[in-house]
Amino acid sequence: MPRRVYLDWNATTPLRAEARAAMLAAWELVGNPSSVHAEGREARRLVEEARATLAAGTGALPRNVVFTSAGTEANALALSPGLRGPLGGPVERLLVSAIEHASALAGGRFPPDKISRIRVTRAGVVDLDHLRALLGNGPPALVSLMAANNETGALQPVAEAARIVHGAGSLLHVDAIQVLGRIAFSINAVGADLATFSGHKIGGPKGAGALVVAEGVTGLEPVLRGGGQELNRRAGTENVAGIAGFGAAVRAALQALPEDTNRMATLRDRLENGLRGVAGATVFADDVERLPNTVLFTAPGLKAETAVIGFDLEGVAVSSGSACSSGKVQPSHVLSAMGYDATVAQGAVRLSLGWSTELDDINRALEAWRKLANTLLKS
Repeated sequence: MPRRVYLDWNATTPLRAEARAAMLAAWELVGNPSSVHAEGREARRLVEEARATLAAGTGALPRNVVFTSAGTEANALALSPGLRGPLGGPVERLLVSAIEHASALAGGRFPPDKISRIRVTRAGVVDLDHLRALLGNGPPALVSLMAANNETGALQPVAEAARIVHGAGSLLHVDAIQVLGRIAFSINAVGADLATFSGHKIGGPKGAGALVVAEGVTGLEPVLRGGGQELNRRAGTENVAGIAGFGAAVRAALQALPEDTNRMATLRDRLENGLRGVAGATVFADDVERLPNTVLFTAPGLKAETAVIGFDLEGVAVSSGSACSSGKVQPSHVLSAMGYDATVAQGAVRLSLGWSTELDDINRALEAWRKLANTLLKS
């Protein structure tokens, strides 16, 4: 039986060997990282090594890295009223782009009447004119914008948005979960005040995430209260093994840049060209800069749920977009925000690549698509 082809890397990634090794070593430790004895200090060393690795890889200071249980918790922690930056604040409202992950669209701890949506263009890029209009002359805001969309792969103009946001005396949160390890990212280079990350998107374990805060940002209120862990920003004993695996995955991913980026972009282009040649398929956001690993496509009459099942039966794992809590195939809110009707939004299929994707994987996915198109889209 041929091996399965995994093309759903934006949902989660295989565990890297480096992360597995780091976690196995951490599981051998008995100490609590908050204990002062030798066993506790050894556990603390692993946590702090991972913190330093993530800080170096994202242009931050180690003391400004807060480990969480996942990207969702990191986003919830970041979206906090009362945040202050060196030049403005406290923030009183939230402006969130219409294509954000569900954890950002939920608004964190902002009340619903203090949350506004920022429009996006037909290409899936945030409308900066609408952002300017929403900022207006109102009170300071926290703006939440992903660095790259998890469905289309479209890169967002976060550096330009940061200039606009800071000019209005407001703060910028960047969901950078999909870019870490795929393209270069620095919180300082883009001008973000807060950025969120997730371990399982780069070959680390599920259950480990982080919020990185720029120097000078204050007013962060913990979601979980109790002990004084993470400098009083996130209570609870640290997930030592998960954090160690996260740090090892970050180190391995960044060492592979930019070779992995270039290789994935080449495979993505081959995949897109092959998809377009069958059944009138079109690729979304292909006229803007995107992640090197992501393809969201559709074809006339295609139903995403049927297509995902069909690919699966052919031994190819794909998705219909973001992997959220329901586990069901639902219309893409991203495509709806981009102005596509429900029929199109219900027919989009996402294929996403990773560091171990091979040319044979692309060829098998295209073979499966040709077979499915012939079966599903016959007139």
